[in-house]
Amino acid sequence: MAKLDNQAVLQRLQDRFAEHIQNISEPYGLLTIETDATHILDVLEFLKTDDALQFGYLTDITAVHYPDLDKEFAVVYHVHSWVNNVRIRIKVFLDGKYPAIPTATVLWDGANWMERETYDFFGIQFVGHPDLRRILNVDDMEVFPMRREHPLEDPNKVDKKDYFFGR
Repeated sequence: MAKLDNQAVLQRLQDRFAEHIQNISEPYGLLTIETDATHILDVLEFLKTDDALQFGYLTDITAVHYPDLDKEFAVVYHVHSWVNNVRIRIKVFLDGKYPAIPTATVLWDGANWMERETYDFFGIQFVGHPDLRRILNVDDMEVFPMRREHPLEDPNKVDKKDYFFGR
């Protein structure tokens, strides 16, 4: 079989999910695609189980908060094919009012802790997760610290004045 590259991966994905794959790019050589929450499990399962692709290793699940966009949250999956030495990034943009996406624990047991961490910091609801609760922050914390909802520092703090730093 020929060496698997980004174009071959993209071609197989487009053959199967043509209308559900958007915003294709290759920043720094990393194939990046976007899909929606209703099709993310189908895309991930295809990447994992397809005989030619074999993306069996879930490297990371995280999120990004874009407060100025209509869909404020992006859940980002990084998946690696050890066999073909190829990686792919899949993004799913979610509404900010109730950011929810199906859990990937049905495909990878290791998604459990990654999803809990993403929930803990961003408040993303992973529907069907077996134990979605805080993992690093205190249980009674009412905010999600990685959301860009608050100013980074108090503008009235005296120790942040320029004259303290020779400016």
